[in-house]
Amino acid sequence: MNASGDPDESFSLGAMATALIDSDGIVLRWSRGAKELLGHTSAEICGQPVGRLLAVEQDRHVTRCESGVPERGRVVLRHRSGGTVEVSFHTLPLEDCTDVLLVAAPARDVTHWEQGASFLHSLLAQDQISVRIHDTDLSVVRTNLASDNPGGPFRTAGGRPHEDLAAEYARDAEEALRQVLRTGEPVLNREQLLRPPYISGRTSSVPLTAFRLEDALGHPTGVAVVFTNATEPQRARARLDLRQAAALRIGGSLDVTRTAQDLVDVLVPGLGDMAWVDIAEAVLEGEEATKLLGGGQMHMRRAAVASAVGPWPDSMLQPGEAMPPWEDSPELRQFQKGQTFLAADRATVLTADKRFGHPLAYPEGLHSVVAAPLIARRALLGLVGVWRTEQPDPFEPEDADLLAEIASRAALSLDNARRYTREHRAAVALQQRLLPRATSDTATAETAGFYRPAGGGAEISGDWYDVLPLPSLRVALVVGDVFGHGLAATATMGRLRTAVHTLADLELDPTELVTHLDDLMQQLADEVPPAQRDAVGATCLYTVYDPVTRRCSLASAGHCPPVVVQPHGPARAIGISPGPPLGVGGMPFETTTIDLPPGSVLALYTDGLITRDDQDLEATTHHLAYRLSELCRNHGDLIDIGRALMADLGEAPPSDDVALLLVRTRAIPPEHTATWEFAADPAVVSNARKAATRQLTVWGLEQLAFTTELIVSELVTNAIRHAGGPVGLRLIRDHVLVCEVTDPSNTQPRLRRARTTDEGGRGLFLIAQLSARWGSRYGLSGKTIWTEQSLTAPTTSPDT
Repeated sequence: MNASGDPDESFSLGAMATALIDSDGIVLRWSRGAKELLGHTSAEICGQPVGRLLAVEQDRHVTRCESGVPERGRVVLRHRSGGTVEVSFHTLPLEDCTDVLLVAAPARDVTHWEQGASFLHSLLAQDQISVRIHDTDLSVVRTNLASDNPGGPFRTAGGRPHEDLAAEYARDAEEALRQVLRTGEPVLNREQLLRPPYISGRTSSVPLTAFRLEDALGHPTGVAVVFTNATEPQRARARLDLRQAAALRIGGSLDVTRTAQDLVDVLVPGLGDMAWVDIAEAVLEGEEATKLLGGGQMHMRRAAVASAVGPWPDSMLQPGEAMPPWEDSPELRQFQKGQTFLAADRATVLTADKRFGHPLAYPEGLHSVVAAPLIARRALLGLVGVWRTEQPDPFEPEDADLLAEIASRAALSLDNARRYTREHRAAVALQQRLLPRATSDTATAETAGFYRPAGGGAEISGDWYDVLPLPSLRVALVVGDVFGHGLAATATMGRLRTAVHTLADLELDPTELVTHLDDLMQQLADEVPPAQRDAVGATCLYTVYDPVTRRCSLASAGHCPPVVVQPHGPARAIGISPGPPLGVGGMPFETTTIDLPPGSVLALYTDGLITRDDQDLEATTHHLAYRLSELCRNHGDLIDIGRALMADLGEAPPSDDVALLLVRTRAIPPEHTATWEFAADPAVVSNARKAATRQLTVWGLEQLAFTTELIVSELVTNAIRHAGGPVGLRLIRDHVLVCEVTDPSNTQPRLRRARTTDEGGRGLFLIAQLSARWGSRYGLSGKTIWTEQSLTAPTTSPDT
């Protein structure tokens, strides 16, 4: 301490004062340190009572011995300059005399020394803090770790850092300590990788803090290094990270197997080296899990596995394989009721294997196991287990609790996925039952239909396609997409498809048919609550192809334009004028008519086929046209073309349903049709009969001449009598014989049973008896009545 009473900043023996005092308190000897402390020389003090130096009597801070001489304490002394100095003192009796040695030092220095010693002692006594004091050569001069402590990063005093670190880490560590010695700049919380030589193959990362030690003159004397044992905080943080990962990754899929795989992917390597999940077979099918208790056949299959130490061993139960029977045991029953299983060492694992009676091989190196049941709504959905083979630490009860927590949440996700699987399969089955046959092959067209349900939680939509044979060898082609998902959309699709069938039988113009569908959709919207009406709607494309005229008429209600590939020509999207989606109302629909040469391929589809997140519909439609053109050049079979287009979607389930209808058009040869036109004169009826008979003779169908003459006579006579002229007659030969009579009237013909006394009214009844089927359709002006006869019809005349 200097004259002003300020203490030195570092420990120094020069700051201590000593004096020899006899039993009466007289100063006999006075040291140089005492002079420096109080300013008095030896000549001034020796022979004087030591009490003269006291500035204030403070007995309460002084402890006296039995003889009354002060033993130790803290007092305030006078400085020769007139100031005061507070000191702590201690008296030491000498041997063979009554004199005592008085040792004093500035009180503040003593306090600092005591606190420093206490701090160092406490620091070296800590279990979670590792301390090493190095000299300027970095040799260890003091440490709180011994060589028999396997949990510490260093061994004992006298060692050097490179002896306790692997070669790849030692150089960096020593250089960091030398930098502290040179600059005096401390290192704070540096992550240091340690690999103690007595723990083979293990590394750990600990925060390192290092600072320089200096003497009273500020010269470096060494480096103090402090490692914080972060094992428990690291484990707690790892468990928290695992909880967060489980919350984010598990449950994102509504597929049971995918959910199980997400579970093991979270657990490996976060909790262990290998993990597996077994799922009840009923759950995999979307059904309720069977409530089992006890041993026997578990009816479970391995659904997912994960390994951080290489491929899943062939000796283990593989994904998809059935779990063998288990022997009944109290431990198994407790496990089935929800108790987590923990085996912290290999001996316990082998013992448990015998108790459970589970005859499965274990991976090499297994030393610790934790397993938990997957229970939801009191039903055992499956099991999850985690093994440690490479990670040296055994599982702890905290790990078992963590697995139980994750398993509980995963079980709820599995149960949700199971419910979705059940509803999804029901909706798919219903929708597939509502769809027509996938392929058809007629004289009019060859067709192939394809459907892929949505996946990834999007549920089933109301996509559909239809191929409807129409009279006169025509065919109606339909594709549509109902808004929304699930069974409600499928049910709406079924009602729309039924309506299309009914309206198609009326042989309505495409525009008129789509208009009726729009009215129907508005009625369906009125049946739902007002808040849900905006979600009721559909898009639809209705197409009629006539193989005689080779014309295709289309009407669209907000649907994607079809793509056509003509023989020896490029593919293109047909330019149509789509009206609004069904259910909007208030806007007209238009019919577009195009000519299609035989062999043209027409693609009708829903937007799921062309929707891409990063592209607009126009670009994806052009890509579809290009792809379809390419496939038509390389493949002649529509099924191969359709499969290739569906394969372009990838293996992952699409986000929306996809319906695709491919049609290759055909044409009736011109020589298989005959057309005439007659004036509105009853005399032409015989001419019409003769013309039909001559044409049948040319076709070799003389056996149909008699019935055809009767049909032509009745239809032409009725047209002249009730509609006027001109009257058109057309015969079409294919697998059936079609007879059409066209007149300018829009009057609906009706079949009735004439009474015995009636002179007329039997014409249509007679036609119904002579033909396989008959009907009528309307054009822009007038109507056409048609009949169909089988080419193998009997030659006998009917009984009239």
